[in-house]
Amino acid sequence: MTRRLLRYLLAVIALAAGAAAIFLFLNVRPVSVTVVFPEKDVPVRVFGLGTVEARIVSKIGFEIGAAIVELKADHGDRVKKGDVLARLHATAQEAKVARTKAIVLSAEAGIRKADANLEKTRAVLAKKQATNRRKQQLVGRNVVSEESAEESQRDEDVAKADLTVTLSEVEVARALLADARAQLQIEEALLAQYTLTAPFDAMIVERLKELGTVIKAGDPIFSLVAPETVWVLAYIDESRAGPIAEGQPAIVRLRSQPQQRFEAKVVRIGVESDRTSEERRVYVKCDQCAPQFYLGEQAEVLVTVAHLDRALLVPEAAVQGFDGAKGTVWTVEDGRLARRVLSFRYRTEDGRLEVVGGLPDKARVVAAIDPGLVEGRSARIVEEAGK
Repeated sequence: MTRRLLRYLLAVIALAAGAAAIFLFLNVRPVSVTVVFPEKDVPVRVFGLGTVEARIVSKIGFEIGAAIVELKADHGDRVKKGDVLARLHATAQEAKVARTKAIVLSAEAGIRKADANLEKTRAVLAKKQATNRRKQQLVGRNVVSEESAEESQRDEDVAKADLTVTLSEVEVARALLADARAQLQIEEALLAQYTLTAPFDAMIVERLKELGTVIKAGDPIFSLVAPETVWVLAYIDESRAGPIAEGQPAIVRLRSQPQQRFEAKVVRIGVESDRTSEERRVYVKCDQCAPQFYLGEQAEVLVTVAHLDRALLVPEAAVQGFDGAKGTVWTVEDGRLARRVLSFRYRTEDGRLEVVGGLPDKARVVAAIDPGLVEGRSARIVEEAGK
């Protein structure tokens, strides 16, 4: 029994020694780690996915209803401001304009007649005044009778009254002419509504009605876009959108032309974010966009928010407990592993964080977390990430 017990004890001791040796080999021997190192000239870009849109897109139509008798533009056409795009059946309105023009001519003739009567009345009054002055002088010398002088005064007074009436008739004639001209303007304005013109230099995106269609007032006939207002609307995660500002450079890649990169800049930032997706609307405009655009086409946008002359960048996967500003990383200090809480600022498009505080001098940040990392364990740097 004693020998058997001894053999058991020796076996247990051997197993324990082997386990201890394995533990020491795995946990005490220096672990190989990869660390990051400072980089130079690093652009910080924020990614967003969006679509090609335009600031000025309008659906235009007639202010009145009638049948379409002429269409002079179609999908894809380029038009200038004032170009005629369509016309409606306007025979009845044209007749109203002609009738009103005749009324204007009649009113103008009435003005000429009233002016002639005014000249005649003034001449009669001047004659009556001269006659009355002579008779009033002669009655004082008893050359004519008082009755004749009184009759002459009455004739002058009547002539004055006739002049007042004639002046009133001139004013009435002028008022009638002004009313007729105003009515003509109204009828011509209504007639102009039977013609649809381009409100600005544009490209026809869509023609929504065809010849012969009887439309109602306000029905859209064409959809127009101002080509110079085409831009890209990008949706960017709020957590990444903070550094974005108007005027920053950007790069646009269209889904139909993935090999092309179009230089752009931020021209507008939406003041209201999407409450569901928690994304911010950022508008960028190309300096030299593709000659042919397609509204609604998907586009990728990279906005350059900063340019770092020198930066230490740590993969976000190597940062534990990152809250947007701070996180814990593994470091190599004097040949041994340690844990440090670092401060971060920018995040690059490839998911790396810029270290801005908390790192001691000569300490190196581990680029990848490994299960064998233990505080105080010896570490051997085998490679520097990105070097």
